[in-house]
Amino acid sequence: MAVLTLCALLAPAQGARLVSQLSNSTVEITSSYDGERLTFFGSIEPDAGSSEAVVGPFHVVVVVVGPTQNRVARQKTNNFGVWINTNQVEYQNFPSYFHVLSSGRLTDITDITTLTTNAILPEAYTLAPTGDWWQSAIFGRQLVRLMREQGLFGIQENGVNFLSQNFYSAQLTLPSNAPPGPYIALTYVFKDGEIIARKSEGFAVRKIGFERFLALSAVQYPLLYGIVCVILALFTGWLGGVVFKR
Repeated sequence: MAVLTLCALLAPAQGARLVSQLSNSTVEITSSYDGERLTFFGSIEPDAGSSEAVVGPFHVVVVVVGPTQNRVARQKTNNFGVWINTNQVEYQNFPSYFHVLSSGRLTDITDITTLTTNAILPEAYTLAPTGDWWQSAIFGRQLVRLMREQGLFGIQENGVNFLSQNFYSAQLTLPSNAPPGPYIALTYVFKDGEIIARKSEGFAVRKIGFERFLALSAVQYPLLYGIVCVILALFTGWLGGVVFKR
């Protein structure tokens, strides 16, 4: 009897699965690109083979993560009138874009430990860098602040709307400076502070046309690209001088 009671306590209160969809699988950047709106929507359904309906209330959190890279945060100090870099911390696999959409305040949905463990907060990516942990925490906080000021990090705690008890939708507008590359949207369903379902979906942001040609040229032929840029700059300056001289 005690074993049955323990199993009942450890078992999830309600099995659920998430059926979700993303409006765009590819976002194309052109010369007229000024942002793209993405729509996330889905339904919370019973587990496969279960005849019991899932009953809320639920909370949904969508985390959109852009291409990751190693990023260095540096501190500049004034030494005898000269500003130089004195300290730095490197963060491995730091996202170049990070945005959270949720159906309520994150701290009301679940606890900080769950948010950090599942990397729902941007500060979670600053917890395991190389170097001193205290300095890493300070630098990481400032790095997240700078990313927010550039519009690349953000949290919308009213960004997910429930159209019915089990059906939700959310909209996100990617900024014009969103870096190209692979993105992933991680969706979490919470009930009573616990994650009862989750799903990940990928999409890509890529440059097309002349913008793609310039980007590839800068990477594949950096010397030739630099020479052409210098020539164009000299020609533009000369042409401007001729025009204004007249």
